[in-house]
Amino acid sequence: MPLASAACRLAGILLLAVLRAAHAGRLPPQAAADAITHAMQAVVGLQVTVAEDARSADTLGEEREGSGVVIGPDGLILTIGYLIIEADTIQVTTSDNRVLPARAVGYDQATGFGLVRPVLPLRGIEPVTLGTARGLPERTSLLAATGGEDGRAELIELVSTRPFSGYWEYHIDGALFATPPLRNHSGAPLFNASGELVGIGSLFVGNARGDRRQVPGNMFVPVDLLKPILGEMQQTGTTSMGHRPWLGLTSTEQEGRIRIVRVHQDSPAEEAGLVPGDIVLAVDGEKVGTLESFYKKLWARPEPESEVQLTVQHGGKIVELTVHAVDRLKTMRKPAGI
Repeated sequence: MPLASAACRLAGILLLAVLRAAHAGRLPPQAAADAITHAMQAVVGLQVTVAEDARSADTLGEEREGSGVVIGPDGLILTIGYLIIEADTIQVTTSDNRVLPARAVGYDQATGFGLVRPVLPLRGIEPVTLGTARGLPERTSLLAATGGEDGRAELIELVSTRPFSGYWEYHIDGALFATPPLRNHSGAPLFNASGELVGIGSLFVGNARGDRRQVPGNMFVPVDLLKPILGEMQQTGTTSMGHRPWLGLTSTEQEGRIRIVRVHQDSPAEEAGLVPGDIVLAVDGEKVGTLESFYKKLWARPEPESEVQLTVQHGGKIVELTVHAVDRLKTMRKPAGI
């Protein structure tokens, strides 16, 4: 898109967002314009490289690109964590095309949030205000933004708020689902009509509404999950709830059963003899039929490194397997900043 066309498109989107904010009675038009413009100036692009031998390189790639948003007066940037895990180098591109080196300073496996801090000061950029996703009704118009040279803003619509269980041993409550989908959703900030941050982009989904209608969209992690852990992340580089048992499975939920579709190399699951096609029936003797129940039963144990008893349909037999779970964070290369 030519620069002039991109600028006109952005101006039109911002104008529409301002009009909607004013119509909702939340802010006068000028105040709404100032808030949204301020929010857009805090959006940055992130370019990340990881080492060739990093565990995450196979699934996430050695070169990653996404967005983030400045949330602290010292230039602290919030993004989605998978962009920065095991990062060797990070570059930040501001809305006025300044490029600065940065380092990862925090990652929470439980929520998926990541924190980045530029090595040099981010002068002239004010942090955004953390809002809340609680109580946002469906069909609310929100502003999603991406950073970097191809940064843009899009008005999207919230279509569902519900728990989300990921196939990679991940679960959060109150995930935000919006449509139409963003092209480069990774780490993209989501703003309300007052320019407050309400979520961070995580992934593309084919059923944003959560029903049988296949409406594509994106899942955003609500910023409400960040507020209780932000101080701990800044102080320790992670969170206590991020240290939890990990098996090394990719699983799907099919008609009330947990089917394993992938077993990670050199993982506890592989060492225990689990293979794709196995069906997990119970954890420590308790039946599980959803990814949420599977994960929550696994994570309920007090120590991440512990023995987990799985009842598994393995081929034509029901077998009991002992898996020696590990702390996922200990299996990854630690970025220099954390």
